[in-house]
Amino acid sequence: MAEGTPLNDEDRIPWLCALHDILRREDSSRQDAILACSALKKVYRHVLLSGASAIESNQPEQPGALKILFVHLDGPMDIIAGRLEKRRGHFMPPELLKSQFDTLEPPSAPENFITVSVEKPLHEIVLEIERAILSG
Repeated sequence: MAEGTPLNDEDRIPWLCALHDILRREDSSRQDAILACSALKKVYRHVLLSGASAIESNQPEQPGALKILFVHLDGPMDIIAGRLEKRRGHFMPPELLKSQFDTLEPPSAPENFITVSVEKPLHEIVLEIERAILSG
């Protein structure tokens, strides 16, 4: 991505499996965890929940799947593009934003998720996420 080339499924799946392993380890240690990543497709979220087995079965819920609340930060491309332009030292160039939107499959039922508008002030976004975590 740093070179301006969007990632494909082949690039992302091993990385998502590694993230699943980290989440599984934290869960086994009874630790709460917050992970920030762009799980743009439903299959990516399935991998985070169930690991590599999600790819073979293509089922939304695997026995022993992790309990994850996905937070979909939603907003118009122009607002997100403006924020990307202001970033310094980040690996993803703003030119790849369109590819991210093209890849995006917003979460839907029966996935465990909330959608939060990025047009809200930051403190409201944080409060909305905190409320969802505490009520879940």
